[in-house]
Amino acid sequence: MGVCFLEKENLFHLCGGDVSYILKIYRDAFPMHLYWGKRLSDPAISWYLEAPYRRKKLLEGTEPDDPMFLHEYWPFEYPGYGLSDYRPAAFEVVGQDGCCACELRYRGYEIIDGSVALPGLPSVWAREDQAQTLKLLLSDELLGLQVELYYTVFEHSGAITRHTVFRNQGGGKLKLKKALSMSLDMKHAPARMIQLSGTALREHWIEQRELGIGETYLESTRGISSHQQNPFFALVEHQTTETGGDAYGVSLVYSGNFLAGVSCDMYRSARVQIGIHPTNFGWQLDAGEQFCTPQAVLCYSPKGLNGMSEKFHDLFCNQLYRGRWKDRPRPIVLNTWEAFYFGLDHQRVLELAGRAAKAGIEMLVLDDGWFGHRNDDTSSLGDWFENKETLPRGLKGLAGEINALGLQFGLWVEPEMVSPDSELYRSHPDWCIHINGRKRSQWRHQLCLDLSRTEVQDYLIDSLSRVLSGANIAYVKWDCNRRISEPGSDGLPPERQDELLHRYVLGLYRVLETLTSRFPEVLFENCASGGARMDAGMMYYFPQTWVSDNSDAVCRLRIQYGTSLCYPPVMTTAHISASPNHQVLRQTPLDFRAAVAYPFNLGYELNLCAMSDGELQQIAEQTALYKQIRPLVQQGKFYRLLSPFAGNQTAWMTVSQDGSEFAVWYYKDFCQPEEAYINVRLTGLEQTARYQDEDGSCYTGEMLMNLGLPLRWKNGDYFSQMWHFKRLQEEALPGR
Repeated sequence: MGVCFLEKENLFHLCGGDVSYILKIYRDAFPMHLYWGKRLSDPAISWYLEAPYRRKKLLEGTEPDDPMFLHEYWPFEYPGYGLSDYRPAAFEVVGQDGCCACELRYRGYEIIDGSVALPGLPSVWAREDQAQTLKLLLSDELLGLQVELYYTVFEHSGAITRHTVFRNQGGGKLKLKKALSMSLDMKHAPARMIQLSGTALREHWIEQRELGIGETYLESTRGISSHQQNPFFALVEHQTTETGGDAYGVSLVYSGNFLAGVSCDMYRSARVQIGIHPTNFGWQLDAGEQFCTPQAVLCYSPKGLNGMSEKFHDLFCNQLYRGRWKDRPRPIVLNTWEAFYFGLDHQRVLELAGRAAKAGIEMLVLDDGWFGHRNDDTSSLGDWFENKETLPRGLKGLAGEINALGLQFGLWVEPEMVSPDSELYRSHPDWCIHINGRKRSQWRHQLCLDLSRTEVQDYLIDSLSRVLSGANIAYVKWDCNRRISEPGSDGLPPERQDELLHRYVLGLYRVLETLTSRFPEVLFENCASGGARMDAGMMYYFPQTWVSDNSDAVCRLRIQYGTSLCYPPVMTTAHISASPNHQVLRQTPLDFRAAVAYPFNLGYELNLCAMSDGELQQIAEQTALYKQIRPLVQQGKFYRLLSPFAGNQTAWMTVSQDGSEFAVWYYKDFCQPEEAYINVRLTGLEQTARYQDEDGSCYTGEMLMNLGLPLRWKNGDYFSQMWHFKRLQEEALPGR
C-alpha cells in the first residue's frame, strides 16, 4: 500500500485498493507519467515510456539538455509554458525579465504518512494509517522558482489527490498567470468524456462527448463553480457501463472559477487537467512567498461508473467532511419558503410547525424574510438582525415555542450578498465587489460583498455569530443567489486585481471555517440558487447541499441521478413539494414525490396548513417509513440501475455497508402504450446469499443480478415501486 520508490527504475508506484498510478523520473530530470489504471503486480514498466512514445524519428534527442529534446513528444506530469511543448500548460509564470517560460527539473522526493494540509483551503484528509503522500521537489534555478507536487494515495479505495505549491526562492518578484492543480498525459485517450451540465432548475444533467482531436473543456468564470458546469468529469471507453469497464473520474475541491478537461493531440494521446481557471487569474509571488493550488481528486475503477461513484462517495463521506454530522442521522426538515414565501409572521410559522410535529417532521427551517426590513427581495441583505414586524418575539421566542412542540429550529441566510437598500451598504458602499467608474450590475437587487477584504469577513463572522448564539438554532441554510461581475476591489492595488476572485474564495473559506468550528452542533446546508455551488470544496464545511430549487419529482429523477455520479446521496437534499409544482406546474401523486426523495436526505417544501387531514396522514406515514430506512439510505452504498436519460424509466438501489439489507426504487414517469414488462437487474449483492422482501418473496443474489427483480406492474403515469430486502441467515432459510 501507499508509495513505493523503485530506485533502479527511478520510478514511483502509488498503489491502493485495485489501482496503480506510476510515474518515472526521466534521466533524473523530468517526472513523466506512465500509467493510471487497474493495479499492476509488477510496476517496473519503464519500457512503456522508453519505447517510442511518438514516431521514433521525433525522438532523436533523448537527453534533457540535447537541443533535439522536444517537450511536445513526452508525457509530463506537470508541464510548463514557453518551451517546446505546444499542448496546454499546467502553469505559466512570468519572470523578472517579463518573459513567460519555465523548465522544472527534478530535485528530490519525500514520502509522508497520511495527508498534508493545504493552507487556507479545504481538502480530502487522511490519518497516517489511511494513506501515504509523495512530495516531488522541482525547481527552475534561473527563475528562482521551487515547485512541489503532492500525491496522496488512499489505501482502501486507491483514490489519489493532487495539488501543487509554488515558492519564490529568488530575490525578485514572480507572477503566476496559470496554476492548475494537476495534469497528466495518457498515452491512449479514452473514448468519451462525461460531464454534469445544466442551468438553474436543471442542474447536473449528464452530457457525453466523444473525445476527438483538439480540446474538450468545461469551465466556470462566474466566481462560483456554477449551475452550468460542475468541477467533475469522467473519462470512459465505449464499452464502459454502470457495472463494467474503465472509468476515470476527476473532481476539484474548490468553489470558484475552474477549468477542466482533456486535450487530445494528433496521435490521440490525452492531456488531462483541472484547476483554477486562468481567465482573469494572477498571483504575485514576492521573495519568500508561496501559492498553493486547490486539491484535485482522481478516482479510477475497472468496475464501471458505479465503481467510480462508490469511491467518490466513500471518500467524500469519510475523508472530506470532518464535523459532528458526518455519522449522525440527518433530520427531516420542513422549509417555509414554498409555504409562505415572504408572507411570514410568528403565528403562521407556529401553526405550520404544529402541523409538522403531528406529521413526524423533526425540524422547521425559517427561510427568507426574517431579518432587517425584508418583505420582498429588494432590500436588507447584509442587515443580519431580526425583523421585529415579522417576528415580534424575535428568533429566540419563535425558536423556543417551536422547540416546545418537539421540533428543532433552523434558519436561512445569504451572507455573501448585500442589498443596495440596506444599512450595511449605506454605511460601506465600498464593501461590494465593483470597478470604480462602471455600473454595479444587480441580480435579484443584490451585489456581492468583497470577501477578499478581512474587514468584510470579520463583519460576517461577528454578525452571524450574534444570530446563532442568540437563539436555539440547530440548522443553517447558506444561500448564494448571484454571480460575480465587474470583478474589482477597493482593497487591492492595481497590480493585484487579478487575485480578487481567488481571494474571494479564500475569504469565504475563512468565514466558513470559523463559523463551523465556533458552532459545531449546527447542521450547515449549502445552497446557491439550488446546485450552483455543489462542489467538494463546500462539502468540506457543509455535510449536505440543496441540489436544485426545482423540486418537481420528475425533474429530480435526472438531477439526482446525475448528481450521484460524483456526490453521495447523503449529501444531497431532496424535498417533497406541492402539486402542482411551483417551478414547472406539474401535478404528481404524493406517493410518487415521496418515492423520488426517499433514497436521499428527505425533507418537505410545502404548506401543511393548506393540506387535508388525509394528506397529513400520508406524510406521517412517509416520515415513519423514512425513519426506518434512514440508516440504510444515509450510510449505505448507492448504485444506479436504469437511467432517466435513456428513456421513461429510472431505478437505483442502496445496499448497507455490511450487505445485510438493501432497498430498490423503480420509477416510470410517463406511460407508453403496450409497454413490455421488465425485470430490473440489481448489483452489489452476494451471489449465493438469499434475500427476502417485506412481502416474503425470496431470491438469491445471483437471481437478482442476472435475471432481475420482477415489477408489480401498474399502468399510468408517475408509477413508483420500492422494495426493502434483508439477507436471510442459514437457519432462517425456507424449508430449514
